[in-house]
Amino acid sequence: MTALSPQDWQAVLLTLRLATVVTLVLFVLATPLAWWLARSRWRWKGLVTAVVALPLVLPPSVLGFYLLIALGPQGPLGQLTAAVGLAPLPFTFWGLVLASVVYSLPFMVQPLHNAFEAIGDRPLEVAATLRASPLDAFFSVALPLARSGFLTGGILTFAHTVGEFGVVLMIGGNIPGATRVVSVQIYDHVEALAYADAHRLSALMLVFSFLVLLAVYGWRGRPAQRAAL
Repeated sequence: MTALSPQDWQAVLLTLRLATVVTLVLFVLATPLAWWLARSRWRWKGLVTAVVALPLVLPPSVLGFYLLIALGPQGPLGQLTAAVGLAPLPFTFWGLVLASVVYSLPFMVQPLHNAFEAIGDRPLEVAATLRASPLDAFFSVALPLARSGFLTGGILTFAHTVGEFGVVLMIGGNIPGATRVVSVQIYDHVEALAYADAHRLSALMLVFSFLVLLAVYGWRGRPAQRAAL
């Protein structure tokens, strides 16, 4: 099997950059949201949970279409970016980032939510008796105890972003070096009947996906070792 072409490597590097940025952004955005979902007693919390989980069941093309409308010149987000002097986001890298953040949100929120719920009230009550403020207890108690959720959420978010197709194609199009990610590059190879090129990239994605699952399930399968950390 021959090496990847320069265009393939360009798509791979762009995909890795996108996945890294999206994962870092979601660490910041999803952590307080997951903490609130785990601790809140608000009666309508289920509505927020359903909205967060919506990308899990919504067809990517549908989500991408409505994001494209919202980010377009006549959409609310498009008008907002124009008002602050920013360029339109559709068919740009940062438009891909925004769309991917929305699409991958549940893959970060749900592992964090489960990890925060598993902590329970007792560790936080002990921290309160030691005069720790809620913010201190969150950073010194909750975050260390939820590290498995952060690891799982980070891995799943990164992998999910790497594998996106419908959303990124709707929002980013197919611009080499700017929005053409690996999944779109594979699609281009297939359209051009370049099956050998498509096979090389697809095999790379297959190996990557397997390693991701191996990392996630391997981590979950070692509770005794994690408890000793």
